[in-house]
Amino acid sequence: MIAPYLMFNRQCDEAFKMYQKAFDGEMVSIQKYGDMPPNPAFPVAESDKDLVLHAQLKLTESGFIYGSDGNRDLGNGAKVSISVELDSEERAHQAWEVLKDGGSVYMDLQPTFFSKLHGSVQDKYGVTWMFTVN
Repeated sequence: MIAPYLMFNRQCDEAFKMYQKAFDGEMVSIQKYGDMPPNPAFPVAESDKDLVLHAQLKLTESGFIYGSDGNRDLGNGAKVSISVELDSEERAHQAWEVLKDGGSVYMDLQPTFFSKLHGSVQDKYGVTWMFTVN
């Protein structure tokens, strides 16, 4: 299995809630930095305890994404897109509407010669999504 691991700068929880809504996904697990046992070698500031240490979200029957927060400046991943193949036009439109809100549409979700629907959008967190409905 290959699953994308998305890194955020203090926005993982918010982003994963949006992705859960977009795909009607199942949050399999989410651990926060505050859930870790105290470790003097890795102190966690009080302001960081609600940040996501690790999250796992099931988007489709066999598709997962993972994510966490960091405290470094992260550029948008222009070289990587998450390709999502969905089984219904309705599910694609639902997810598309959520992800394009505050984002940038690269290619409108539309019929193509190779699929019922195809499109590409970058969400407001800088993650690029490609949709295909066969």
